[in-house]
Amino acid sequence: MKQAAYNKELVWLKTNPSLDELCARYPAEWEAVQQEISTIVERGAAEELKSYLQGYSAPVRRQADLQAVLSHYVRGRMAQESVKKLCLSTLAADTGVKKGKLRFNLFNGFIAQKLLFARALERKPVSLFWFRLLWPLVWQRKRLMPLVQPRGIYCFYSRELIAALAAMIGARTCLEIGAGDGTLTRFLKDREVAITATDNHGWSQAVKYPDWVIKLDAREALRTYTPAVVICSWPPAQNDFEQDVFNTPAVQLYIVIGSRHKFAFGDWKAYTRQTTFTLQEETQLSALLLPPELESVVYVFRRK
Repeated sequence: MKQAAYNKELVWLKTNPSLDELCARYPAEWEAVQQEISTIVERGAAEELKSYLQGYSAPVRRQADLQAVLSHYVRGRMAQESVKKLCLSTLAADTGVKKGKLRFNLFNGFIAQKLLFARALERKPVSLFWFRLLWPLVWQRKRLMPLVQPRGIYCFYSRELIAALAAMIGARTCLEIGAGDGTLTRFLKDREVAITATDNHGWSQAVKYPDWVIKLDAREALRTYTPAVVICSWPPAQNDFEQDVFNTPAVQLYIVIGSRHKFAFGDWKAYTRQTTFTLQEETQLSALLLPPELESVVYVFRRK
């Protein structure tokens, strides 16, 4: 592969094409990834998925040609999206729906809507009191995340969590990276936190970005705003931008919302290799993320 063709493919890949688009453009790579994941699934070794994804996060050998480098990167992107879809389909299978469109019935849908959303799919800070009282009545609750994750919703935030995060951030400047539709920033702004939401707008096919979610990738946002606090909710697994948080001298606190299943989010290689921050799971805050079946976790990095 010539350098010009390689550069052209990189430009296209930076537009964050969907998995379907990747598969259509690189059928050989998709066939290989399907075979690799199928082998792991057939063995029933879910923990292997983490090391499998980590393998694609490692750089290819120096002497590899451009075609090999491109193939490695494309297969890594495919693997990440496929594992995410695999987790989602597993959740859907747990609902008992074998065919037809997955949906709530009238009763379950009414309670879920009142508890979690202000209108349509616009999330609201959830009352923990009412959630704990009414959520057990929703017998179709396993359907919630498969219904909303395709729209970029990976968890729900309780009022108590937002209050605790606002207190933790205090008067310091805060930057949200990978903000998606800006829900977390919107809630924190209502608590008078000085926060700016940024995102590269790479998932416009699924997420509706408000005008105030500034179109910047994480590296550029960190350079532009030099925040004291950074927050990110569900950073992509094996991403290449979180290391820049740790390399930004102004950052004193980094708050990450993710999963107890580490293969599902975050750059764990950067988390464990960095030496300037301590890492702690905030169990009290984790309990304030909803729904509990999702096993969401709040991790906090504090500069030493």
